[in-house]
Amino acid sequence: MEFVNYFKSIIDEDQCAVVICNLAHEIIYMNPAAIIRYEKRGGQALVGQSLLDCHNLKSTEKIKKVVLWFEESIEHNRIYTYYNEKENKDVYMVALRKEDGTLIGYYEKHEYRNRETAKKYDF
Repeated sequence: MEFVNYFKSIIDEDQCAVVICNLAHEIIYMNPAAIIRYEKRGGQALVGQSLLDCHNLKSTEKIKKVVLWFEESIEHNRIYTYYNEKENKDVYMVALRKEDGTLIGYYEKHEYRNRETAKKYDF
């Protein structure tokens, strides 16, 4: 199970917020960027809470529909949900599956469109 630490490290170092939910829509993990991003809504205290409580009725229905779509096929794994103009990013919902393809949860993936401004290999 040592590899679990590698996966956790990847998620924790992502500069984008990562909120992982199980199929009951409970928040089971938030990376450090998510804890900071959602500080005003409770930050770390959101773990164990329902993601649906953080959304309006329209968004809640969309989340449920996406999860049903994920369940329809092991090939349904990623869906574009919106573009955030203020932050210049695309947002997706991504399925989480066991090795056998069984759906176990989902997370929201943010992909910023801003070009990197750091110098290459700037130690």
